[in-house]
Amino acid sequence: MPNSASNQFALLTQRRFAPFFCAQFLGAFNDNLFKTALVTIITYDALAWTTVNVGLLNNLIAGLFILPFLLLSASAGQIADKFEKSQLLRMVKLLEIGIMAVAAIGWLTHNLWLLVAAIVAMGMHSTLFGPVKHAYLPQHLVTQELVGGNGMVQMGTFVGILTGQLTGAILITLQPHGVVFIIVATLAVAVSGWLCSRAVPLTPAADPALVISRQPFREIARNLRFAAQNREVFIAMLANSWFWFYGAMLLAQLPVFTRDVLHGEPAVFVLLLTGFSLGIGAGSLLCERLSGGRLQVGLVPAGAIGLTLFGVDLFFASTAYMGTETVGAAGFLAQGAGWRILADCTLLGVAGGIYGVPLLAQIQMKAARAHLSRTIAGMNILNALFMVVAALTAMLLLLAGLSVPQLFLFTALLNLLLLALLCWLQPAYPRALVEWRL
Repeated sequence: MPNSASNQFALLTQRRFAPFFCAQFLGAFNDNLFKTALVTIITYDALAWTTVNVGLLNNLIAGLFILPFLLLSASAGQIADKFEKSQLLRMVKLLEIGIMAVAAIGWLTHNLWLLVAAIVAMGMHSTLFGPVKHAYLPQHLVTQELVGGNGMVQMGTFVGILTGQLTGAILITLQPHGVVFIIVATLAVAVSGWLCSRAVPLTPAADPALVISRQPFREIARNLRFAAQNREVFIAMLANSWFWFYGAMLLAQLPVFTRDVLHGEPAVFVLLLTGFSLGIGAGSLLCERLSGGRLQVGLVPAGAIGLTLFGVDLFFASTAYMGTETVGAAGFLAQGAGWRILADCTLLGVAGGIYGVPLLAQIQMKAARAHLSRTIAGMNILNALFMVVAALTAMLLLLAGLSVPQLFLFTALLNLLLLALLCWLQPAYPRALVEWRL
């Protein structure tokens, strides 16, 4: 039974949370294990796989992964509200096993476009899982646990992203057997996620009488119109989606930034990913302590300020980096600006975690319970739209001649404008920030 006195770490000892946490962690891990292995081998062994511009291809892969969120989230939200969630979770995990089997064929046949198709399929898998994931928590946690529970899930997601990226980048470089290692690892993680999902407790449907729309595109518009009726929730959804724009702009450029600006080997790419992902996890866990275990929306503008400050400094640190020889992680940190760049990536993650967790908790607390999965699906649609726009924006700006550090500066300054807009639309955020500081 829920225990309002339990802290966020105590949840890991309870069946209502632990199997679900493990299943979602392994899903995030596998997404990024597979995607990072593909991006790494394309970036550092491009001619063996394709003649397409690597920078454009990396942004295309990022865009294709999240395209299903844009197209299918409304239907996924309906499915999550209509059916019992633990069974849905097990079905999604079985789908993941099948996708990784298809990807294995792509790896073995050296078929890049089959692997790209698997990226799209993994996007579909994550689209189906998203509404289940965030609507599950309010059914098993009491209100006082939602901030801590969301912090744990956010931390688990980004630690899964980090470890998946690390594992993918390392395994694919262990030639001549890197591809085999990736195949075995992705299939093993998919099976492990399915086994964890079998222990997730029964989670009744929120609206079993719901009739699934046969017109998914019309349902997208209907879903967003419904979400917009609750102004507080809708602004929180838009604010959350902005962070995904910011993160997509940063992470999609990181491989090329490492290779072309920092002249770094894959180990440098891994190091920067480590800093950013650990920062996200730390910021997410800090939210419970900073908020006193309750919803504290003042953390949202505090996190947004950090996103601008450290994003701007990342640009200046990048321009101050003077290394011209190819270096590993130790050589990178030996450069004058190396530690500063790593610190900026880490602190961007911390700021992102502090920014994002209160928004998720606010949506879960304020949205209509019977429509929560569809509200989360609406948020995922907006997330996807913002990330697609991020990928297109990055490609256009790169084609226009901007450097990757200039893209970072552009994003950080744009974040400042969005912060001002957010505070104007929702005065409760800056007011809560002042009250929290006092």
